[in-house]
Amino acid sequence: MTPTPWFSYACLALSTSLVGSYVGLSKLLLLVFPVFLLAWLRFGIAALLMTAWLRPARGEAALDGRSRRLLFLESFIGNFLFSICLLFGLQRSSAVVAGVILAGIPAAVALLSWALLGERIGRRTGAGIALGVAGIALVALGRGEAGAAPTSWLGPLLLLGAVFCEAAYVVIGKQLTAQVSPKRISALINLWGLVLVTPLGLWQALSFDFQVPRLQDWGLLVFYAAAASMVTVWLWMSGLKRVPAGQAGVFMVFLPVATALVGLLLGERLSLLQALAYGLALSGVLLATMPGRRLRT
Repeated sequence: MTPTPWFSYACLALSTSLVGSYVGLSKLLLLVFPVFLLAWLRFGIAALLMTAWLRPARGEAALDGRSRRLLFLESFIGNFLFSICLLFGLQRSSAVVAGVILAGIPAAVALLSWALLGERIGRRTGAGIALGVAGIALVALGRGEAGAAPTSWLGPLLLLGAVFCEAAYVVIGKQLTAQVSPKRISALINLWGLVLVTPLGLWQALSFDFQVPRLQDWGLLVFYAAAASMVTVWLWMSGLKRVPAGQAGVFMVFLPVATALVGLLLGERLSLLQALAYGLALSGVLLATMPGRRLRT
């Protein structure tokens, strides 16, 4: 019997938790740098940090045409298109609508992993996905938004696009981990991200005053680049290597949970409804990852 991949689970949980926790960090940087310039600097700094990771691991086969296409799609869909759909979708939607739609990421991952990878979604994994989606949707619905911005039809449509971009990121990543090492995947998709965002980054750089950022802003940017493009992607790909894509998608619930924990550390309050909702989401992860009973022979 295959042992339970607890190390892989830990990598997935830590990766998504880190992503959720540095949401506030990216907001601080956006007060200093415009969106595309920030993305360009992030990819550029991470590319320098991961130069050594571009080399193939010992015994790793050379990249074939299929792997090269998947690496491009992983970066184009999972990084570039996801960011555009998410940012512009959030601008045109209320936080309640956005939270409910983005809560569907685990379900979208399960759907694509079934359709494209032929993975069978077991009952417990399916129940775990349902609990996770219900929990995060409940958090969003529980937020009373007085004076919230109106939602246009385009906003939810863009957010739905972001959901399936993120799902494609998981499914394509699962295919890549069968042939390419997690470190090399991280470095190559970051390099593609740099190429894709360079025209927009240069456009904003031409009108940006680089004397405005303080030394601590640059230090924060380096930390953000290492965390966002290097550490979290490597952890995610390392975990995804030994876990089915549909099951890995359940761990996406750690993004809003980690964001909420950071909010608590900053003095925000957690309501009883929110606590119940996050409890449901975490129960979904436990249900989807607990080992099944062994059959006696």
